[in-house]
Amino acid sequence: MSDKNKLAFQKINYMIMLIGVIVLILGFIIMSLDTEPYGFGFLGLTLGPIVVLLGFAIEFVAILYKPKEK
Repeated sequence: MSDKNKLAFQKINYMIMLIGVIVLILGFIIMSLDTEPYGFGFLGLTLGPIVVLLGFAIEFVAILYKPKEK
C-alpha cells in the first residue's frame, strides 16, 4: 500500500474517538438531567462538566495515540 492511500489514523484511533464522542454526549445528557433551577445542582455544575472534560481528554488521547508497528 502506498503512502498516498494511507489514512491519517488507524482503526483503533477511530474506536477511541467514538468512545470519546459517546462520553461527551453522556456528559451533556447528565447536565441536562439536573432538576435545580438554571442547572445549579450537583449534576449540572459538578458531575456533567467532569464527564465532558473526560470526553475531551479521551479525544485528545485518540488523536495522539500511535499504534505499535508490526
